[in-house]
Amino acid sequence: MSAQPRTARGTRTKAKLLEAAEAVFASVGYHEASIVKITEEAGVGLGTFYLYFDGKQAIFDEVVEDLNRRVRHAMTDAARNAGTRIEAERAGFRAFFRFTAQHPALYRIIRQAEFVSPGALRLHYTRIVDGYIAGLKAAQLTGEVRDMDPTVAAWALMGIGELIGMRWVLWDEEGTDPVPGARPDVPEDVFEEMMQFIERALAPTPDSTPLQEGKAP
Repeated sequence: MSAQPRTARGTRTKAKLLEAAEAVFASVGYHEASIVKITEEAGVGLGTFYLYFDGKQAIFDEVVEDLNRRVRHAMTDAARNAGTRIEAERAGFRAFFRFTAQHPALYRIIRQAEFVSPGALRLHYTRIVDGYIAGLKAAQLTGEVRDMDPTVAAWALMGIGELIGMRWVLWDEEGTDPVPGARPDVPEDVFEEMMQFIERALAPTPDSTPLQEGKAP
């Protein structure tokens, strides 16, 4: 459980703690992380930590939520002005890869959540998928996307982005263990190959017709 700051200074302090926790969890892992390490990284006193968080689990869950909010915001902003669903896919994936290149902790912390906080892990993925489903349903209404189960398609598309990003953003060129620091973006030829695959998967069939609003796909 965490507490909301009551002042601007408190908001800044809590943000520093979240940033520090993100760095510590990413570098040493949840089990080796400690509240002392987090407060030292943030440059605040140990007692200050407990003004905002009950303990290590609470700040870990909020780090996951914060990363989720930021990556969804980046993807949504990038796709906002897209004219078609495929353009939105391109913009959204580029934003996702750019974010993960700048914040490789996203992968490391989310994978820890599988064992540390399964509820936070599930919430992370379902929040992303819910927005994806809405976008695919809207595209089906206009006939831009073929008739398919949007829930299955959303999970499949998210899986594509997750694994392409892990291989070409998080890992090094040999595909070995992740290294610290910001990572390169996905190579352009890899991105284009991925998008061709996605375009073929979503493309309407010759006999496709726009779905009526309110009709289940």
